[in-house]
Amino acid sequence: MANLRPDGAARRSSLLAGWIAADPRSKDLLERLRKLASSASAVLIRGESGTGKDLLALILHYLGPDAEGPLLRIDCVSLPPVFVEQELFGRMAMAGRGTIVLDEIAALSMPMQAKLLHIIEDKRLEPLGGSLGITVEARIIALTGVDLEHAVARHSFREDLYYRLSVAALVVPPLRERPFDVRPLAWHLLERLAEIHRKPQLSWSEAALAGLEGYRFPGNVRELKSIVEQAVICASAPEILLQDLPAHVRPLCAGQKGHRKSLEELEREYIAEILDYTHGKKTKAANILGISRKTLLEKRKRYGLA
Repeated sequence: MANLRPDGAARRSSLLAGWIAADPRSKDLLERLRKLASSASAVLIRGESGTGKDLLALILHYLGPDAEGPLLRIDCVSLPPVFVEQELFGRMAMAGRGTIVLDEIAALSMPMQAKLLHIIEDKRLEPLGGSLGITVEARIIALTGVDLEHAVARHSFREDLYYRLSVAALVVPPLRERPFDVRPLAWHLLERLAEIHRKPQLSWSEAALAGLEGYRFPGNVRELKSIVEQAVICASAPEILLQDLPAHVRPLCAGQKGHRKSLEELEREYIAEILDYTHGKKTKAANILGISRKTLLEKRKRYGLA
């Protein structure tokens, strides 16, 4: 766990500038975040790894009424089980009118989830060995990359805690579902990384940008940042060229040598990826794909997708 508190208004402005919202889905997400910021309610931020959940938690804190309070992040995965209660609830007692970010909340044990639910609902904490309860004023922001509905069905996450957190929830779409963010994000990251690598005049070629826009980004924004940094390091011309991108990013671009996948191969891979993402939920997958459930079932049968 670490104290994440940066400096005041300048940092808040920087964080807002760092969340690129060119795609309609990103704009909707940012608008909902602004509405939730003024509330003291606990917030659940859901999304795949690398989508920017940590950044949204920071923005949520610095747009809120207690922005001057402490901001603590607790990684629920890395906490040793023997210290979970002591560290988790000890920090809550010390946070005052600040914010506590619980990263990967689904990693908490069921007993710890029950105690967390009581704290959220009662705003009180019963300390270990203590006789008097402590009022908890800190706002709780929970992050998860886990499908909590699936976890509830498997009885690994409490249903009552899930519904309590879902009152104020933000769902961060993967980068592949907000394609209009790719180009402005690429420029934003290039500006930062080119400065770090002492190539401040570097810019994008249209071919390289087209290559990025045709890629699926299974690692989301975190992967895009890695790709941009690799391209900055490899680039020797004033522009980042298509060949400066990692080989796996550009198999479909014009002029690329080697095997080029057919449209059917690409469609099969995409449908399989979405079905995996939705844990086989066909209606949800069909909505993401923009097709009817019947069409999805037909394509699933044609491509032999179990």
